[in-house]
Amino acid sequence: MRVLLLSTYELGHQPLGIAGPAAALEAAGHETRGFDLSVSDLALDALVWAEAAAISIPMHTATRLSREAIAALRLARPELPVAWHGLYAPVLSDGDLLRPPDLLVAGEVVPVLLAWLDSLQGEAPSSSGGVRIELGRPRPAARGLRPLRRDLPPLERYARLRLAGVEIVTASVAASTGCNHRCKHCPVAAVYRGRSRLIDAGVVLEDIAQVVAAGAGHVSFADPDFLNRPGHALEVARRLHAEFPAVTFDATVKVEHIIRHRQLWPEFRHLGLLFVVSAFESVDDGILDLLDKGHRAADEALALAIVRAAGVELRPSWLPFTPWTTLASVAALLEFVADQDLVWSTDAVQYSIRLLLPNGSLLLETPDAMLAGSLRGSVDGSAEWVAQDAGLDELQAAIAARAELAADELPDVTFAAIWELARRAGAPLSASPPAPRVSPWLPGPERPRLTESWFCCAEPTSAQRRRLGVPS
Repeated sequence: MRVLLLSTYELGHQPLGIAGPAAALEAAGHETRGFDLSVSDLALDALVWAEAAAISIPMHTATRLSREAIAALRLARPELPVAWHGLYAPVLSDGDLLRPPDLLVAGEVVPVLLAWLDSLQGEAPSSSGGVRIELGRPRPAARGLRPLRRDLPPLERYARLRLAGVEIVTASVAASTGCNHRCKHCPVAAVYRGRSRLIDAGVVLEDIAQVVAAGAGHVSFADPDFLNRPGHALEVARRLHAEFPAVTFDATVKVEHIIRHRQLWPEFRHLGLLFVVSAFESVDDGILDLLDKGHRAADEALALAIVRAAGVELRPSWLPFTPWTTLASVAALLEFVADQDLVWSTDAVQYSIRLLLPNGSLLLETPDAMLAGSLRGSVDGSAEWVAQDAGLDELQAAIAARAELAADELPDVTFAAIWELARRAGAPLSASPPAPRVSPWLPGPERPRLTESWFCCAEPTSAQRRRLGVPS
């Protein structure tokens, strides 16, 4: 069949949500054309050409954007079968988007997409559309396939590594899928339920080789946790360095894994690791327990000290606004950022993130009394909640608006503005942020980071909504 593969957002990277399925579908005899609607328009001739469409929704931002993209697409091709695939596919299961024979599939999506296409051709009627979560191993036709990036815009159009004032072309690759942990707020845990799947190291290196040939000098590992399988991660990093010694990388790692595998960080730095993203979420131990994070606030400071001692930057992700948040916990988070010299290591959007409760969220399976009392119905496949103090919802909205304006602003300027918003809302903060009380790490402008600072759990920006290139 002739299949359109679409993506609306993948953290500013060339989308693996197109490149991965494209390789398997073409190996099975289908024709594909891929379009990343975050940077390019969907060609009218491709819209006419297509017999089916599959749209990648690996995160909240992409899911919101996908609804708008498909609504526009259906004005032009109302009869076109559509599959939504990725971690957030179950979110759409109670909406009005799904029509026979459309498909929603999360997990290891390729086998289900292949079966769905067979059913559209009348070859497997029992594998028609609906809602699926697939965690089995890929069937042989889908194994060992290097992502097919043929149709994607060049890497130069995507996020880059910014290092000491220099920008370096970057590509996203993956060494594994899923996660071994069950943090209750995490969409990965809601789908994979504590399981992960390795991608063959040889295939990972083949993908790295093709992006390096396309100009990448840095790779960003998209794994939910690079150290779910530390032996595999170390093998991939060693082979990466051996074959491409000038190429650097970054990865995402859980706080408890940073501490448990502290002996690995000097070698990872030697192999080219520049920075690690870690989900700190909160400095309130009670909230961390409710989220089942597996670490305490004191562990965050320890993890930070471990990676910095190895010469690696740490960029935290935060979840400041939950039903359990208080003005005091907002103040404590901002004070921790200042005290630990994280102002230049934290993207502005992180101060605005609000707890998401999509369909399947583990938090909704056994909600505590405060969460249950905060719930106010459902919108777009996610449970809506309100803060115990209405002022906190207003503060979150104000910080989100301020973060959207911060793209070209120095982090310390943005932080001071957010500090002031919180102080005026009643958070117990001093008139201005304190100077860091720990030894300086790197000077702020020299710290490595990606030029794309938005986040998977954030609402789409107005610019992202305007960018969607779907003819209507």
